Amino acid sequence: MMDIHQILKQLPHRYPFLLVDRVLEIETGKRIKALKNVSMNEPFFTGHFPHRPVMPGVLMLEALAQAAALLAFNTLNVVPDEKTVYYFAGIDDARFKRPVEPGDQLILEAELERMRAGMFKFKARAKVGDDIAVEAGLLCTMRTIA
Repeated sequence: MMDIHQILKQLPHRYPFLLVDRVLEIETGKRIKALKNVSMNEPFFTGHFPHRPVMPGVLMLEALAQAAALLAFNTLNVVPDEKTVYYFAGIDDARFKRPVEPGDQLILEAELERMRAGMFKFKARAKVGDDIAVEAGLLCTMRTIA
């Protein structure tokens, strides 16, 4: 378990771009299960879409990447500093299966498939209840900046 205060110490993202509210389960080197509460107050709902608010797919993928980053940091037993950045390196086979709307709880799940030379490969999916909203393979990398 990890609450918002612990997440803020790990991830550099801040409002409105911090997309993980709580870590429900974490198994070092294996998997993470986290939560994003989707609220009508999210700034993207103003324009996506005014007549039928739907969470953008790219933000669902970003939420999954943030959860995956927490798993990576936990696995390496590191707390990233301001000289560490964690980037997307690739997204494979992304499939969107269900719209995510205000009031939904998005359950973020990522499994670490491979870790080598600062590259991390995850199998990830986000669910609302028992329904898969999105699934994808995520390739992420950690870099130190000057």
